[in-house]
Amino acid sequence: MTRARVVVLAVSLLVAPLVACGDGEAGDALVIYSGRNEELVGGVLDQLETAVGGKVEVRYGSSAEMAAQLLEEGDRTEADLFFSQDAGALGAVAEAGGLGELPADVLDLVPAGYRADDGRWVATSARARVVAYDPRVVAEADLPQSLDDVVDPKWQGRVGFAPTNASWQTFVTSVRVLKGEDYARDWLTKFAANEPQRFENNVAILKAINDGQLAAGLINHYYWYAAVAENGADAVPAKLHYVSGGDPLGLVNVAGVGIVARTDQQDAATKAVRFLLSDQAQRYFADETAEYPANPAVTSSKHDLPPLTELHGPDIDLSRLSSLQDTLTMLQEAGLS
Repeated sequence: MTRARVVVLAVSLLVAPLVACGDGEAGDALVIYSGRNEELVGGVLDQLETAVGGKVEVRYGSSAEMAAQLLEEGDRTEADLFFSQDAGALGAVAEAGGLGELPADVLDLVPAGYRADDGRWVATSARARVVAYDPRVVAEADLPQSLDDVVDPKWQGRVGFAPTNASWQTFVTSVRVLKGEDYARDWLTKFAANEPQRFENNVAILKAINDGQLAAGLINHYYWYAAVAENGADAVPAKLHYVSGGDPLGLVNVAGVGIVARTDQQDAATKAVRFLLSDQAQRYFADETAEYPANPAVTSSKHDLPPLTELHGPDIDLSRLSSLQDTLTMLQEAGLS
């Protein structure tokens, strides 16, 4: 069993029982294993039957669950596409030989940093880690510019995080990959000693900031945009700080898709990937989920998102974020799980 398979199967046991949400036999349908939430992406996946010219069946679960199911089923799987919430799960499946290589013209639709080096997956949208903060109590000049700034004693008890959230865990994985195990362990120890405030999720962190109960929090950017779209800018006092300079605090992670290696519907699967990178689908991600389009030619008509090319996060092979189990162990040791 490969290391990637061990990692994803272990994660699946931690997050939830394995889930498959199909409606019986797949038959000739294009089968998608989706690690993205149906509430977020159901609207765009519903358009796939027209795009591919045939029936489409989507089975939903977490990305870790769907990756584990793919690896467990191997050549027996009915899946033709894997649509993942994060690059780590795609990297794990690709590492185990579960994804085939995509056509060059498909890969070329997105910047080089947002596709696998071996061509086995491509990003469909991106999200940035940001520092959300309350400008009523935090001066712009005092905002953290790096990981080390976050553990400065002046932030003691003033920073929120969501320990069980996948985006937080992936962020910590990026710290391990970019900075090394010793640095990551030391940073987590200092972060824990700084008494960060724990929240259930990113939504709760942002609410606490808006309510004046928290100075700053580590979240994904799109929660702020969703709050502004729903409530109006005047009702959202929090602001976003994008960390640049290649620091992990500004990690840009992606949702993405890969074609399952054993598919017998290569043509339909390729059409589906092309659709997910089309102007129509990319604008859906930009407008409806407030994510960054992976295709830099597309912009949002609803949210004032900075172009993906203007984000200066760390230079990282996103496939390497597959080592989540090591991160979970480190977080437990630091008392941050």
